[in-house]
Amino acid sequence: MKVRPSALIWRQFTGQTQILLMRYNYGGQDVYALPGGNPDRGEILTQTVIREIREELGVSVELGEMILAGEMLLSERNDDVLHVVFAARNLQGEPILNSDETTALNLVWIPVDELDKLNLYPNIGARLQPWFSSATYLGYVGRIEQQYFG
Repeated sequence: MKVRPSALIWRQFTGQTQILLMRYNYGGQDVYALPGGNPDRGEILTQTVIREIREELGVSVELGEMILAGEMLLSERNDDVLHVVFAARNLQGEPILNSDETTALNLVWIPVDELDKLNLYPNIGARLQPWFSSATYLGYVGRIEQQYFG
């Protein structure tokens, strides 16, 4: 099983909370992901997220609490992944996509209330939405059902 840590980065804009997502296109479908990536050997998860955000977006953040952890089991493709999401605070700089470091097409700010309507990888939009009203640790959410984007 692989581990993919990521960061939940948000802002208040025109009276609504927006989440920063990276947009990809797989099989003709737009797919969105929280910024993050794969740990290098000897790297703890928070170091991974901070490094990936610096490399891919050119900004720095401080990571706070772990919001949730859940498993995406795709046994037919043999790429089970444990997803771990951390709250990111104190964004320093304006995120700009570095195409040398990622295959993402662009960055988008999406309102929180639209997260459950997107092709999100991992598929946790509906689970993240309540966090913004309670800001409590969601904990281990178990299996994350995920559509395959080919």
